[in-house]
Amino acid sequence: MAHREPRPTDGGLPVSSDQHEPGSFEETGQRLRRRIDKIFGHSLHIRQVDAGSCNGCEVEIAGLNSPIYDIERFGIHFVASPRHADMLLVTGPVTRNMELALRKTYEAMPAPRLVVAVGACGCSGGIFGSTYATLGGVDRVLPVDVYIPGCPPNPHALLHGILLAVGRSAQSGENNFQKPS
Repeated sequence: MAHREPRPTDGGLPVSSDQHEPGSFEETGQRLRRRIDKIFGHSLHIRQVDAGSCNGCEVEIAGLNSPIYDIERFGIHFVASPRHADMLLVTGPVTRNMELALRKTYEAMPAPRLVVAVGACGCSGGIFGSTYATLGGVDRVLPVDVYIPGCPPNPHALLHGILLAVGRSAQSGENNFQKPS
């Protein structure tokens, strides 16, 4: 019998990598494109930070930009500066060496901010947990909006998690993005 992560039941969060909404990657992307246009009025800019991962999640995230998935067609762009980011995508357990850098990255983002914890390690610390070198999951350092577990989560699960985060920003009153007129 294969090991499976426990399925959470607290209002749909975290998102399990095998529990994304039915439909194709293209359908999920088109729903996300419409939601991004409605909420942001521009493309969604994501800053990705590796807080101490094995790079498995980064391989899947990089796949999102490949010609196969091409998420830029849905209005999602990865940016180098947190000052230009709407969302922070964090992978890996937060190492003690990366804690300050992660906090500074978050603080450099313009408000309102979205934070997504990616992978088993980003969600809970994974196999590393809380040790002399790691603090555990991202929520030990930053407020997390959506969790995307998996080791690593597949590209469709990543896209669905981003869709949920954008949806949560629309539902909560705290993220009031103004669409330019």
